[in-house]
Amino acid sequence: MTTAPLAARLTRVQGPLFFPVTAYGPDGAIDLDAFRAHVRNGVDAGAAAVFACCGTGEFHALTPEEFGDCIAAAVAETAGEVPVVAATGYGTALAVRYAKIAEEAGADGLLAMPPYLVVADQSGLLRHYTELAAATSLDVIVYQRDNAVFTPETVVELAGTDGIIGLKDGYGDLDLMQRIVSAVRRDRPEEDFLYFNGLPTAELTGLAYRGIGITLYSSAVFAFAPDIALAFHRALTTGDDKTVNRLLDGFYVPLVELRNMGRGYAVSLVKAGVRLEGLDVGEVRPPLSEPLAFHVKMLAVLIERGRALLEDVA
Repeated sequence: MTTAPLAARLTRVQGPLFFPVTAYGPDGAIDLDAFRAHVRNGVDAGAAAVFACCGTGEFHALTPEEFGDCIAAAVAETAGEVPVVAATGYGTALAVRYAKIAEEAGADGLLAMPPYLVVADQSGLLRHYTELAAATSLDVIVYQRDNAVFTPETVVELAGTDGIIGLKDGYGDLDLMQRIVSAVRRDRPEEDFLYFNGLPTAELTGLAYRGIGITLYSSAVFAFAPDIALAFHRALTTGDDKTVNRLLDGFYVPLVELRNMGRGYAVSLVKAGVRLEGLDVGEVRPPLSEPLAFHVKMLAVLIERGRALLEDVA
């Protein structure tokens, strides 16, 4: 279970978890060359793992064939330097299909998105993730958010399921997370179950999650400003709270305020940031829309401010 290679590699992380965007060409088709360049830039910058075709990577917008091509490209580009984790989702049958595609493409693990649309009870959710975990040899991280929110008792069962190695929390209820952590620690003391802060712009809640022992987190900022993301990660993990607070006040809080100005900005604004840094990864696919030009200019100014803060810290 959690002694699998993926869990061991993730617990030794020295940098943020990288969630690349998916690149499209002018015709709207997948641009694998640009995608590979984006992945390579992230790995060279110090990413601890590549989570490909997940939320930031527009999993919802990809056909199974495109998904498989992107995962294979990420695997080829990383060449084993860091693990590649692929998304899977929708109903159980489709989730299994995407999982098998990811396995065939060489992925190291899966991030299981919530089931499509339906609001299931705890028994149904447990059955869904258990069947998904049994479908391939890949280790699974379950993503808690939206219509997939778990009781501590359900997470105890997930933690004891062969192939499920962790829980990524995108729900943000710290009271619930503390009860989950405590329940698994009490009832599954033999399991080194992993927890991830998976909220949008997770850095904003990094101090709070660190307080309950959760230090792994996804960094959307790493996709377009890896230097800022790395500086924050280093400060958070070493207890340099002065730098953490400086970056929170001067960069991350304003970024979240900007992100909240538009629907879908958790994806489209990140993609705009990647373009601002010089790599043409195309626009988002519908039903998402591009951020307003004024907001992109605000992002550019904010990135400059973040880098100025790094100079002040140095």
